[in-house]
Amino acid sequence: MSQQARRSPRRTEALSRERIVEAAVGMLDAAGEGGLTFRALTERLATGPGAIYWHVANKGELLAAATDAVVAAALAAEPEGASPRDRIRALALGLFDAVDAHNWVAAQLSASSWQVTTPRIFEGVGRHVSAMGVPREQWFTVTSVVVQYILGAAAQNAANAQVLGPGADRGEFLAKVSTAWEELDPDDYSFTRTVAQQMREHDDRQQFLDGIDLVLAGITAVHPPAG
Repeated sequence: MSQQARRSPRRTEALSRERIVEAAVGMLDAAGEGGLTFRALTERLATGPGAIYWHVANKGELLAAATDAVVAAALAAEPEGASPRDRIRALALGLFDAVDAHNWVAAQLSASSWQVTTPRIFEGVGRHVSAMGVPREQWFTVTSVVVQYILGAAAQNAANAQVLGPGADRGEFLAKVSTAWEELDPDDYSFTRTVAQQMREHDDRQQFLDGIDLVLAGITAVHPPAG
């Protein structure tokens, strides 16, 4: 056996799947999906493409693994000893913050994560929905509503961040939009003109929390806990 052949197993062990995924997350954060190539990844990890392909078959698998790693870390931060409602709130906020920190995750959650990541989220939310006293026959519907709110709001927030771009002044942007709303036709947009100032002053994270509180309050109202 050649010296190169003897070294290969040791090299494969050192370059773990976890290390590859961690590097991929960093590259996605820095440059988005377009910046993640196997060539750039091999340079970052100072290895050859064969060592990476030993662990990851293609870019699609790598994107799915990176997405799942971010989501799994967010779900792991769930607090102990809280009520089911508090746990859902914390889980939701953790996912919102994770997508906010890794904007590329939003697109992956809707594109390539149904086999692993979405069931992970559904399971995490669903266990607490069932613990809230929701009847079994309503578990799927209620959990779907909660998950759709979380992922939808997080994705919209990520899209807004991408529109603004790095280094943009969010306050300045909201002020311009608010002013544009206030100048709309008062007959056609009476409501929008009224809330224009609220839009200017709103905080995205707090608005998300207020939304999840509304969803949870609705679940509790329709399905009050036993006793």
